Amino acid sequence: MAPFSSMLPSSLYAPTASTAVFSQKFDETAPAVPATVASPTESSLMSRLVPKGVFAPSAKEGGIVQYSSEYWAACAVGGVLSCGLTHMGVTPLDVVKCNMQIDPKKYPSISGGFSTIVKTEGYAGLFRGWVPTLLGYSAQGACKFGFYEYFKKKYSDMAGPEFAAKYQTPIFLAGSASAEFIADVALCPFEAVKVKVQTVPGFAKGMSDGFPRFVALEGVGGLFKGITPLWGRQIPYTMMKFACFENTVQALYQYVVPKPKVDCSKPEQLGVSFLAGYIAGVFCAIVSHPADNLVSKMNAQKGATIGDIVGEMGWFALFTRGLPLRIIMIGTLTGLQWGIYDSFKVAVGLPTSGGGPPKDEKK
Repeated sequence: MAPFSSMLPSSLYAPTASTAVFSQKFDETAPAVPATVASPTESSLMSRLVPKGVFAPSAKEGGIVQYSSEYWAACAVGGVLSCGLTHMGVTPLDVVKCNMQIDPKKYPSISGGFSTIVKTEGYAGLFRGWVPTLLGYSAQGACKFGFYEYFKKKYSDMAGPEFAAKYQTPIFLAGSASAEFIADVALCPFEAVKVKVQTVPGFAKGMSDGFPRFVALEGVGGLFKGITPLWGRQIPYTMMKFACFENTVQALYQYVVPKPKVDCSKPEQLGVSFLAGYIAGVFCAIVSHPADNLVSKMNAQKGATIGDIVGEMGWFALFTRGLPLRIIMIGTLTGLQWGIYDSFKVAVGLPTSGGGPPKDEKK
């Protein structure tokens, strides 16, 4: 199998003069690791399971300087992997959820939804729309994570060190909202096609025939007719996703994990990332669910307005229809996304997200 680095753009891992200086400084300032941290047996086991340098690249291997162009590129690639792969993986849940939202009489429950789709379309029916899902959420993930890291840094610099430390949560919220505003423009056309493929029988088999048919029926503008409810769904979702994650990571290291982040191994830090991501995902699902119902209905029903859908569904159904399944789906999804994103960051030599500065930034 080809080495991991061969699958990445060379700019993400090739050492440069600046990264060499950074790495040398890190080696000189980082505290020595006691020999008792891992037993010979543990070290031997880890050396077999984990390729050398994946969790902690040495100074000689170089690394990515934080907040450089390579850093933003790495965050974007991590976002592609975390969002594209996870959303594609839960396509069956998404198919059932969307159909429950569109036709609750035919799909009255989670189990009934799965059963009906398998009976009428076979198991392949559970994977309808996986291509626009993969493409759309990959594009969204690149913008979501890449721009979040950029705006968080930008707004922190604008606030200054004192206010940035005092008002962390508003900065998390502002950075994530700014990033998601851009990310949804990239997602919207794919989301429109995905919902049509998943909820309108016989509309299309996938992206290759669904996209041109959608444009022929509703025009290019129709691809973006759901942008307003999409912003209404995704911006609160993403604000909760990032702000809740960042604060949950800090709380876990402060109250649950028995040692500071800088003393945790990379696998332990990744475990914290997954747990914090799952907790954040539950809140994300609740906050964004009404808008999710609106997006599904608007993309499935040509010419429908927000007022039409609210009148048809009623406020209670708008907030609750399909919610239990979405909590399961989004909780798992968000936990996996943070786990994958931070795993990728670690693999290219960057620190995991949240919980305070990495060792080399400690004063």
